[in-house]
Amino acid sequence: MADLALQAFVLLFIAAFVAGFIDSIAGGGGLITLPAMLIAGIPPLQTLGTNKLQSQFGALSATLAYARKGHVDLKAQRPMAAMAVLGGAVGAMIATIVPGEALRVLMPFLLVAIALYFAFKPNLSDEDRHRRLSHTLFGATVVPAIGLYDGIFGPGTGSFFMLAFVSLAGFGMLKATAHTKLLNLGSNVGAFVVFLMTGAVLWKIGLLMGLGQFLGAQTGSRLAMRNGAKIIRPLLVVTCLALATKLLSDPANPVRMWLGV
Repeated sequence: MADLALQAFVLLFIAAFVAGFIDSIAGGGGLITLPAMLIAGIPPLQTLGTNKLQSQFGALSATLAYARKGHVDLKAQRPMAAMAVLGGAVGAMIATIVPGEALRVLMPFLLVAIALYFAFKPNLSDEDRHRRLSHTLFGATVVPAIGLYDGIFGPGTGSFFMLAFVSLAGFGMLKATAHTKLLNLGSNVGAFVVFLMTGAVLWKIGLLMGLGQFLGAQTGSRLAMRNGAKIIRPLLVVTCLALATKLLSDPANPVRMWLGV
């Protein structure tokens, strides 16, 4: 990729910064980075692998920022993070045999449903609520399942973690955001290891974008900690709807093909 123009590197850095900012608050950074890399001329497989490299920097940056302020206990959450790593790795390994069409059909509708939940669910705040699953059961079932999805497909993973933490674990919005970034980091690490073994990682581009991700995530996480649910909730709704629209706008999406549009 040495023939990439300087302007392309600059645009990829900016895209990564914006993605890191949004991802640290509401998830969905891949909505920006994946198209940016494809537009820059990076082949699809290398785009997926490199995206996992650079996204780790943003997730790590946000995780550290939230941990410093006490919103997530890294030592206590190690087992749950390990389950996310396992799920991401297994998902990446089976990605080639899972029917991607089914995921592309379901994803836009699931994202719209998540957006509606956070838009209209009353009394969502930064306060913890009633827990429906124990910490152990949540970590052993929900976390690896979402990590598996991240390894297979990816878009919307942060939104799924947010929904699970708020609706099942009883977390407040800010606490859910902090824990989402830790688990997102875990699933990214697991999937990245698999992509690394296949040689689908462009290090120069990934590290450059990683710097942008790190800086963007620092900025976004600080904004989230200052404003809490007031900014997390609306940005999460907008991000879910934007990602659903992006998936449906893809001419190769089976839904469009079925409808003949």
